[in-house]
Amino acid sequence: MMRTANPALNDKIFEGFGRVMDRDRTMSIQGTVNKTVLLLAILLLAAAWTWRLSYTAKDPGVVAPWIWGGAVGGFLAGLITVFKKNWASVTGPVYAVLEGLLLGGLSAMLEVRYPGIVIQAVALTFGSLFGLLMAYKSGLIKATQNFRLGVFAATMGIGLVYLATLALGLFGIPMPYIHESGAVGIAFSLFVVIVAALNLVLDFDFIEKGAAQGAPDYMEWYAAFGLMVTLIWLYIEILRLLAKMRSRR
Repeated sequence: MMRTANPALNDKIFEGFGRVMDRDRTMSIQGTVNKTVLLLAILLLAAAWTWRLSYTAKDPGVVAPWIWGGAVGGFLAGLITVFKKNWASVTGPVYAVLEGLLLGGLSAMLEVRYPGIVIQAVALTFGSLFGLLMAYKSGLIKATQNFRLGVFAATMGIGLVYLATLALGLFGIPMPYIHESGAVGIAFSLFVVIVAALNLVLDFDFIEKGAAQGAPDYMEWYAAFGLMVTLIWLYIEILRLLAKMRSRR
């Protein structure tokens, strides 16, 4: 069973279709890597646009509509992709563009307040990606059933905390401690970053097993989209952690 905490890459994704016999039309690891790189390039181009817009206007506030538009549009594009996996070759790039607008604007706003924070977050995100990939390929970290269940439970717990924060916020009630820059808030963000990073291991396992099972080739786009979901979450959480740490100085 391939259980992953990533809602886009769960253990039921490969149910509903048989093994494709034509090897030219099956999912491959290299094909998934190529499509992931393409989605990352699209995201970075969109992010560069909102970043440049912010610095050209010398007012980070001008990108606020693009941030909200990217957040809402990206969420909708992600939902469509989850329910229409065979559309991923179209909805995946759309998701990357919208999330790029969000990340570029958010990064620009935080960079003004905390100079150097973006390059640190980018380095830590890709460092985590390649470090965990090497650990997974070497067998140092294995996606065992207990590992999957632990990461899944932790991720769902974090999701519930964020939902509770949103619900309380609607009534003007702040969630104490964990979203602040105190020791508890930093410890919570560090925990979230670790859990987000460990989800990458489950994503690698999902991709490897999907290729081994001979899934249809459109699943390369879908798997690349799912990996992007984890990377974007990891980057945002690293930004939050660094911002909390910098605000204490």
